[in-house]
Amino acid sequence: RVAMFATIGYIVPEYYKFPGYLSTSAGLKFVDVPNGLKALSVMPTAGISQFFAFIGFIELSYNKSYGEPGNYGKGLFGLGSLGLSATVSDPKSRDKKLRAEISNGRLAMMAIIGMFFQDGLTGSAWGDWALYTASPLRAFENELGIQKPTGFWDPLGFAKDGDAANFKRRRVTEIKHGRVAMLAAM
Repeated sequence: RVAMFATIGYIVPEYYKFPGYLSTSAGLKFVDVPNGLKALSVMPTAGISQFFAFIGFIELSYNKSYGEPGNYGKGLFGLGSLGLSATVSDPKSRDKKLRAEISNGRLAMMAIIGMFFQDGLTGSAWGDWALYTASPLRAFENELGIQKPTGFWDPLGFAKDGDAANFKRRRVTEIKHGRVAMLAAM
């Protein structure tokens, strides 16, 4: 659930920012706060402390577990907190909704980590990789097998030394392994 909110919180400021001041004492307007990780550098310390205090209150005081993981007795979408009956009583429907929430939560965890990574690497969660020329991933951009949209993919950094002979040996091995895997799949 936290990752789902974090993902939405990363996306929404790209399209909308509240009017007015975030901090009147610091003279900081919402529109002056950059998106993504850079926001932490301009946020007042008291504001960051308020986030942690609020989250701590929700986690430690307000949300009380009702036995099963993730059930805080608030009903569907937390509407029980507003006094609205929002329980899902049908066991099959409840199971389906819980499975969907778990799947969406897993997707959101991957999404927010990807946004953090790209933001840290390029300066924006929506960064243009073409502008990031210092990347070691650019070493073999024109070689066989480089495909859009990923370009050169070397997550373990085997090719960062730039040795062309080693790269070609690994490429031949990769092609052989790919062919064996395709045959095994048939």
